[in-house]
Amino acid sequence: MNTSTHTAAEDARNRDIRIHVNGEMLPRDRALVSVYDSGFLLGDGVWEGLRLYRGRIAFLDLHLDRLYEAARYLNLDIGKTRGQLTEAIEQTLAANDMHDDVHIRLMVTRGTRRRPFQHPHLSDRGATIVIIAEHSKVDERVGRGIRLHTVPHHRGLPLTQDAKINSHSKLNCIIALNHALQAGADEALMLDPFGFVNTTNACNFFIVRGGEVWTSTGDYCMNGITRQKVIELCRQNRIPVFQRNFSLVDCYGADEAFLTGTFGAQTPVVEIDGRTIGERAPGPVFHRIRALYHRLVGEESGR
Repeated sequence: MNTSTHTAAEDARNRDIRIHVNGEMLPRDRALVSVYDSGFLLGDGVWEGLRLYRGRIAFLDLHLDRLYEAARYLNLDIGKTRGQLTEAIEQTLAANDMHDDVHIRLMVTRGTRRRPFQHPHLSDRGATIVIIAEHSKVDERVGRGIRLHTVPHHRGLPLTQDAKINSHSKLNCIIALNHALQAGADEALMLDPFGFVNTTNACNFFIVRGGEVWTSTGDYCMNGITRQKVIELCRQNRIPVFQRNFSLVDCYGADEAFLTGTFGAQTPVVEIDGRTIGERAPGPVFHRIRALYHRLVGEESGR
């Protein structure tokens, strides 16, 4: 059975969650948007994934910075201040009596259009805001490591669609993931336009060689908040870390490899293109970084 960095343990409470849709708290089966919504029609919107630990959303300010920056780039008027959006998230959590181990999907689209075409002026009723909060623990299988397969689909140049924008248009990543699944892997490893290792379809990618931590330059991928926190933790704790170009040759010979993302934090990689990485188990550098990250999150949540 395939797993992924987003594989979560089943939780029956999620059947009865209430979802924020434009200010209303609706039962899951009634939480609907129009077929004329910009996100449904065209993928015209942006989103953030958030994580609730012990009553606090980790790095909320950084997530909101990224959301508003992306919206500004798209000329998308969110229609709410940061404080109002934060209050809407808190109301969603309160409506579901959620306090820990919660994943939040905050989505903003350009709103309902008068006609099903591209012109942004056809959206004149304000943004659509949806907040989904789910009880969500990482499945224990993920901790044993996942398998990657390198795909021919790469993250493109900013001249096409800048990968730094967390947009609703994820078709490129879905095509890449399907390719990896058909090859028997769990997720797709994607290259940049020049053939250097870049990211996966869902998370940022790191390798460890000789005690050094390497990740991509960040020029052609989503610069994840967890990714940045890992880089900062390495620098603060004298773990050599480099943002650089590297190839599959470097990956196949790596001592360790792992992924970073909001949901899973750090996920070990045990195989790339059928080649075993290290001891086919999470390595010592991974364990040290994960412990440092957990301590950071604990400080962030006031523990």
